[in-house]
Amino acid sequence: METTEALISSPIGVLAVLCVVAAFFFLLAQVSKAKFFNYVPPLLFIYATPVFLNNFDVIPSESIIYTGLSKFALPVFIVLMLIKVNVPAVIRVMGKGVLVMLMGTAGVVVGGVVAYLAVHQWLSDDAWKGFGTLAGSWIGGTANMLATKEMLGASEAQLGLAVIADNVVYVVWLPLLLMSRDFADKFNKWARVPADRLDAMDAAAALHVEDDHAPTMSQYLYLAAVVLGITAIGHALAPSLAEWIASLSPGLAGVFSETTTRILLVTTIALLLSTTAVSTLPNSTAIGTALVYVFVAGMGARASVAGLTEAPAFVLGAFIWISIHGLFCLAGAWIFRVDVHSVAIASAANIGAAASAPIVAAHHRPSLVPASILMALLGYAMGNYLAPLTGQLAKIAAGQ
Repeated sequence: METTEALISSPIGVLAVLCVVAAFFFLLAQVSKAKFFNYVPPLLFIYATPVFLNNFDVIPSESIIYTGLSKFALPVFIVLMLIKVNVPAVIRVMGKGVLVMLMGTAGVVVGGVVAYLAVHQWLSDDAWKGFGTLAGSWIGGTANMLATKEMLGASEAQLGLAVIADNVVYVVWLPLLLMSRDFADKFNKWARVPADRLDAMDAAAALHVEDDHAPTMSQYLYLAAVVLGITAIGHALAPSLAEWIASLSPGLAGVFSETTTRILLVTTIALLLSTTAVSTLPNSTAIGTALVYVFVAGMGARASVAGLTEAPAFVLGAFIWISIHGLFCLAGAWIFRVDVHSVAIASAANIGAAASAPIVAAHHRPSLVPASILMALLGYAMGNYLAPLTGQLAKIAAGQ
């Protein structure tokens, strides 16, 4: 499809459409206050709407805006999200609940491989990239899903399948996490939870003070300097670093592409800076999340509805996958003697990330809401490393 065939083809017009689409569904959720959006997040509509706008020639399937989002906006929002990671605070409040989250993360990696082996015969040969993309969402969140999509070179069709499976499973999984509160006494007895664990968590949560505040003009400038500086470093070093890795081991050339190397480099630098005063710069997570949703709309604008025919098999694999994740979380709860509230939050921090973890925490134990957000950010920290690994392991296991 030629760009000139679209009703809106200018770069600024396309960007405006993407921003309007992203803003509209959050406004609709805010104004309507419909609980529907707790179970079917705006993300699905933000992705799906540009798919149809593209296929009905309202906006083009190719634009310099889409290229710019992938090349520049992606590393920018990765940095914005990761400089807020506060691992010591998570461990201080959640204690062994962090270990349960790590078990759940292991369940996502193992489950992705097992599920792919179960259903890959009904999927296209590159579906392992779609599974890796979905692993990004289930380990860390939407930002990781998009980063993994770029690292693995997944098609827009595979991203579409990952988005569909993510939301279908979410509709089932979130209510289960919320309902688990009703079985707290029986669960905690089964898991042999120490009697003082809940009181200790509440006391630790009371000591944790969220220091994010309204930003000043100078702080915005500092934030822009840090974020754009790291992005520039990533773009400058990635080509030579990827070439160096390929010269050391030609077999890794296909794994550590320039894009993959750039994203991993930016991720690592951002995580290192999260241990410094940079982490105190306010509002970075909100700005990063806004960019994520515009990016999602841009991905949808490149997709075609014809690529969604594999959805039933992909979704079946996702349900097998989430079941394995759940079993890993239960095993972690029993091994580490962790309460049902922490287990539900840990799973939500993986599967639903920062959008869902606070919802589950507020339902189970409101004092843990701040810690749930930090736990979700911990998932962000792991996602860019483990999600591409999940896709590669699925590919190897299937002999592709």
